[in-house]
Amino acid sequence: MSSIQAAHAGAEPLAPAAPALPASLVLLLASGAGFAVAALYYSQPMLGVLAADIGAPTRTVGFVPTLTQLGYALGILFLAPLGDRYDRRRIILAKAAVLCVALLLAGASPSVGMLLAASLAIGLAATMAQDIVPAAATLAPEASRGKTVGTVMTGLLFGILLSRVVSGFVAEHFGWRTMFVAAAASIALIGAAAWRGLPRFKATTHLAYGALLRSLATLWRRHGALRRAAWAQGLISIGFSAFWSTLAVMLHGEPFHLGSTAAGAFGLAGAAGALAAPLAGRLADRRGPELVTRLGAALVVVSFAVMALAPLMAPGAQLAVIVVAVVGFDLGVQATLIAHQTIVYGIEPGARSRLNAVLFTAMFIGMAIGSAVGALALAQWGWAAVTALAIVSSAAALAVRLWPMSGRA
Repeated sequence: MSSIQAAHAGAEPLAPAAPALPASLVLLLASGAGFAVAALYYSQPMLGVLAADIGAPTRTVGFVPTLTQLGYALGILFLAPLGDRYDRRRIILAKAAVLCVALLLAGASPSVGMLLAASLAIGLAATMAQDIVPAAATLAPEASRGKTVGTVMTGLLFGILLSRVVSGFVAEHFGWRTMFVAAAASIALIGAAAWRGLPRFKATTHLAYGALLRSLATLWRRHGALRRAAWAQGLISIGFSAFWSTLAVMLHGEPFHLGSTAAGAFGLAGAAGALAAPLAGRLADRRGPELVTRLGAALVVVSFAVMALAPLMAPGAQLAVIVVAVVGFDLGVQATLIAHQTIVYGIEPGARSRLNAVLFTAMFIGMAIGSAVGALALAQWGWAAVTALAIVSSAAALAVRLWPMSGRA
């Protein structure tokens, strides 16, 4: 039995095993994850143009990104577990086809109603990214699983970071419908490459759909390492989301008076976190993911604590401190996520898609809480309350990782 087969007994692909994944396959997986998740964010910078062109109220058009995110959350919970029941290759190809059609429908929408329906479908199908990441973990040898997952996550993170920049530029110069058509073309290319390049995967369970969903609760009860990872990633996501959901409002007021373009530019600082993702994966491979979770969470705490000192400085110095803090906490959040994925994927190889669904559901719950509580904190007590929330939530995540736990965690 080969090294990959030994590491992933019962979950190996049917393609011939290899000691390491070809660079072309890793690039395909990273690109697929990036283009898929980018579909969630293309609409956000285009809402003003959309409202004017379709003739819909701004409040109604605002439901476009909401339904996209809702579709993604529902897809993670109800569709991602299917990766353990069926061939992941077929699931990825099917979702790529649906996503391509949904993006074309969005670009051709004559009314806001059709656009809203297409947005929900885009969110559901974009969860192909959550099928690609477990596929990468299954294909990779155990010795380099963290590095491979980190590289694929780099593609996913760049999809998030660059999608808004690209869509804003394309919409301004060529129209918002062109952006959706171009996005559909990119997914079609990814689908064609996946059809040619992805191996088939054996199903690791034959549970019926209802039992498959019920098994999520069973996995939660059975594995303390899963609960610990979910709690820590959910908590750290609260501060992360609270910051990004209130940044534009904060920059618009005293003492900065900056617009949404400046807020968007802060997102480029997050590229440092994306570039460092493979480094976090390598460290997890060499020193263990537990160390990376603790270092990542500690970096987030320190970054937000430094940010809390910004109001004591001049406006220019404040912006510089915030930029540095953004680089720090984004790196910490991404490193922690990759380490948690490495932990989770090693728990039960035959349930990787379901384990991934639990982890990311907890993460999105934390982000939703952070967005809601962060907006309330900013409105009631100002930016200091937002940074305090981020410090407390990330410190709680660090405490979860430091708390002694018997067994593998």
